[in-house]
Amino acid sequence: MTRRIVLALLVLSVVLVAAAAVPLGLSITERERLAFRDETQAAARVIAASAEEHLSDHESAAGMVTDLAEAAKAGDCAAVLDAHGQPIGATPCPVQAGPAAQLAGLALKGQEPAPREAHGRLLAAEPVGSFRQPTGAVVLSRSTDPLDDRITVAWAWIGLVAAAGVAASALLSVRLARWVGRPLTTLDTAARHLGEGRLGERADVTGGPPEVRRLAATFNTMAARTEALIHGHQAVVADVSHQLRTPLAALRLRLDLLATAGPDSAPELLVSAQDEVGRLSRLVDGLLAVARAEQTVPKPVAVRVDEVAADRVAAWEPVAQEKGIRLTFRGAGGGPVVSLGPDHLEQVLDNLLANALDAIPEGGTVTVDRTRGPDGVRLRVVDDGPGMTPEARDQAFRRFGNAKARGTGLGLAIVHRLITANGGGIRLEDTAGGGLTVVLDLPLRRDADRTSS
Repeated sequence: MTRRIVLALLVLSVVLVAAAAVPLGLSITERERLAFRDETQAAARVIAASAEEHLSDHESAAGMVTDLAEAAKAGDCAAVLDAHGQPIGATPCPVQAGPAAQLAGLALKGQEPAPREAHGRLLAAEPVGSFRQPTGAVVLSRSTDPLDDRITVAWAWIGLVAAAGVAASALLSVRLARWVGRPLTTLDTAARHLGEGRLGERADVTGGPPEVRRLAATFNTMAARTEALIHGHQAVVADVSHQLRTPLAALRLRLDLLATAGPDSAPELLVSAQDEVGRLSRLVDGLLAVARAEQTVPKPVAVRVDEVAADRVAAWEPVAQEKGIRLTFRGAGGGPVVSLGPDHLEQVLDNLLANALDAIPEGGTVTVDRTRGPDGVRLRVVDDGPGMTPEARDQAFRRFGNAKARGTGLGLAIVHRLITANGGGIRLEDTAGGGLTVVLDLPLRRDADRTSS
């Protein structure tokens, strides 16, 4: 790509320089030729003026001789002719006979012929005296070598400037191509290494044009997410392998004992095996729920917190009564509107209430209350059960982090994913007097009509 950019810019530069330099050179050449022609005619007029004093005014020819001498010093060849075409004065070097005679004949007829170039010299003729009745003519021949030298120097300077421009353009093209191409090459190398499995590979975001830097930053974001995704999947596989090993070993032990057990112990071993199967089933269901939650990209909808909370408390009330636990909700109908994914708040409350009802003993209480937080709505699930140790709270939102305290250890991981995916926050606190409080900070829906409690 670098070579193509350099070649394209170089060709463009050459075309532009040529388009500017050639007309300029031609214009300078034409101007130099006109100037040289005017200078030659002016020199012939000077001699014609002094010859007029001799031929028309019958004065001394000293002035004409002096002018002819000056012309000879300048390298010109000149001749002065009378009205009959006879030479009356000339420089040591003769003018060319054929072309000079033609120009002199036109001048003696009262014309001012245009200069002619022949054999490397420019010939000019001027009538002496009146144009209508000239008393003579002057023919001057001047070498065109000075003209050719000036034209050559002009073209040399134009060529030098053009070459310098093309060289500067080539240098700039190389630097520009490298400026653009080098980051892309680095990005290509990083992408190839990432494809080969080097998950820590990142592109350089400090060089190149802004568009390339943004592309490199986007690639690094993609690479980081890919790395996190792969490492997350590896962690899931490791967690699943670790968690399934114990119930599978226990189930295998129960089945081995059941195969050799007598009639009296068989029912008890069968019940134990069924418990292990149920544990496996709950573990697999939890893993599926976590996977679905992590793959969810929610489209927020308007959710009325009080209505959903009151509905879920009513749904779990029979379970709480059966266990001898008092379940209440503190809130009013209507209330504020938050922005969450469809059915996410229902799933969150179901997980939290199920965990709380499983954790606290008979006679305990579970309270769901809603208040206004600093930037939204704060919903709390408060229980007076055994609570959690600080170490357990630190691991609560990880897969299987609180497995010993909360069944499979996946409920709070699901809750954490659903709340944070919607832009909310979640934390665990100790309940005053003992127990666990789960605090949910839910984002308000700004564009909805809501009432404050």
